[in-house]
Amino acid sequence: MDEPVIAGRKPAVVELEPGTHHWCSCGRSANQPLCDGSHEGTGFAPVEFVVTERRKIALCLCKRTKDPPRCDGSHADLE
Repeated sequence: MDEPVIAGRKPAVVELEPGTHHWCSCGRSANQPLCDGSHEGTGFAPVEFVVTERRKIALCLCKRTKDPPRCDGSHADLE
């Protein structure tokens, strides 16, 4: 499997409504950090996560996090 595209070198801090969301793991979505289906045929799949109350969350854009979909600071190690 190829490496995901780096969509950004810092997290996307977004305010999300309660519900089920799908984080883009391939980096190809035009709707970063959320999936828009651009992963089709890449071997990547979106990561489903649930938000129980409206809140801000830092979602990974570098796609190297060890805690998807949350940013864990992995972008600091990119060249």
